[in-house]
Amino acid sequence: MESQLLLSACYLPPISYFHTIQEHNLPLVIEKYEHFQKQSYRTRARIASANGVQDLIVPIQHGNKDRVPMKDIRISYEFDWQRLHWLSIQTAYRSSAYFEYYEDDFSHFYHEKFDYLLDFNVAQLELILKSIKLRRTLAFTEEYRINDSAIIDYREVIHPKKESILDAPKEYYQVFQDKNGFYPDLSIIDLLFNQGPQSKSYL
Repeated sequence: MESQLLLSACYLPPISYFHTIQEHNLPLVIEKYEHFQKQSYRTRARIASANGVQDLIVPIQHGNKDRVPMKDIRISYEFDWQRLHWLSIQTAYRSSAYFEYYEDDFSHFYHEKFDYLLDFNVAQLELILKSIKLRRTLAFTEEYRINDSAIIDYREVIHPKKESILDAPKEYYQVFQDKNGFYPDLSIIDLLFNQGPQSKSYL
């Protein structure tokens, strides 16, 4: 059986997420049945703002989230987080080299309402893979699997509370680098808006 790369569905995932996809030329499987994890990249993206690293967090509906499968997590719209996220992204990247080129592709995620977090994250993943020209077959788990020799499991490896898997990441130009210095392993949109078509080469 051909090996597969198993990843969680993350919100505007970090560069290390796509480095992993690039490094393993394998069919990509997205986990649907893991229990939702708080304070992870499933709802959190990190961008470089004028004041340093800024976390963008997608709110989810209240309830017993500890044992709920990822596929059943619903997005909350009790406050207008979409407007705030898009405003933060615009403010951070309006002057970047390629923001205007990708702006229309990403803006609809902050105007259209998705019921489920999984659908929201996967739709972004598909757009990003297309934007950086990483061609992968995308599938989904049918159950929660552990200790499967046929999968390369990165579900728990890429996490904001853990050290980045990027070993001595190369620098690229960031909008506020002169003021704040270089921040490694931010959301892939930081790389995409600053490097555009060169993003795949960086990975």
